[in-house]
Amino acid sequence: MRALLGVELPGYQRLDTGDENVDAWTDDNGDVVSLHYFALPPDLPAALDDGPALRTTLTHWTAQAGGGLIEASVKKLGGLPALRQILKLPLPQQPSGQVFIGSFTVPRRDCSTVVKIQAPERGMTGMREAVVMAKVGPDAYFRPHPYAPDVQGGLPFHAADHARWDEEFPEHPLTRVRRTLEALAEAVTVEPSFAAQPPFAGPVPRDPRL
Repeated sequence: MRALLGVELPGYQRLDTGDENVDAWTDDNGDVVSLHYFALPPDLPAALDDGPALRTTLTHWTAQAGGGLIEASVKKLGGLPALRQILKLPLPQQPSGQVFIGSFTVPRRDCSTVVKIQAPERGMTGMREAVVMAKVGPDAYFRPHPYAPDVQGGLPFHAADHARWDEEFPEHPLTRVRRTLEALAEAVTVEPSFAAQPPFAGPVPRDPRL
C-alpha cells in the first residue's frame, strides 16, 4: 500500500530513484523534493498533540546528528495531521555551508509517509548570517533554543534563520524550503487507503523484557 501524493510542483522534473517506495523531483537550483513511504510504526518521540515533548526531543535528536532544528509544528497535509519540520545540517564532505531540509511527516499507527524538500547552499555561503548579525548585533544574534534551552552540540540556533529575513533573501535555500513547504501544504492530497489507516496516538511503549 502506497501513500502517493497528488501534487504538481511547477519547475520540478521527476527523478528516477530506482525505489518503488520513494518518488523524487528536482529543479534548476538542485533542490530535491522526495516522497517516502514507511510500512513501519512512526519513529516519533511523542504524539502530535504533545507539542512540548515532541519539539524538545526532536531538538536534541537533531543536535545529536550534528544539525539544528529551526522549526517544528503540527499542520494539516492532505487533510491529515502532520509534523512540519525545518532543520539544517552541515554540507557533507565540505569545509563550510549547510543544507536546509523541510519535511511533512504524516504518521498513522502502523505506517507513515514523509514528503521532504532539501536545498543546499551553493557558491558563497554565510552571506545571510553575516548580514543579519551586522544588523542585530552579536548579543541578539545567538539565542538559546526556544524548544530546548539546554541543548548542546549541533548547529547553533540564531536570528538569521527566522522567517522575517526570507523576503530580504528570496533565493536563499532556507527561503526556498519555506516557499516549497507552503506550496506542498496547498497542493498535496493523500490516497484514501492511507487516510483510512488507524491514526497515530504516540509511540508504542517498549516491553522492558525485550
